[in-house]
Amino acid sequence: MEPEEIRARLATLRLEHRDLDSAIASLGETAAPDQLQLARLKKRKLRLKDEIALFEDQLIPDIIA
Repeated sequence: MEPEEIRARLATLRLEHRDLDSAIASLGETAAPDQLQLARLKKRKLRLKDEIALFEDQLIPDIIA
C-alpha cells in the first residue's frame, strides 16, 4: 500500500472509531442499555484501534539505533 492510501484508510478508521465512541456513549446513557450491543460496539472499537496502530506503524519507518 502506498503512503497516501494508508493515510486515507487511517482517516476512515479514525472517523469510524470516533463514531463508535459517540454510539457507545449514547447507548450507555439510556436507562437500560443493551449490554450485548454495547459489548459488540466496544469490541469493534478495540479492533479498529488495533488496525489503526498497524497502519500507523507502516507509516513510521524503522530506525535502527
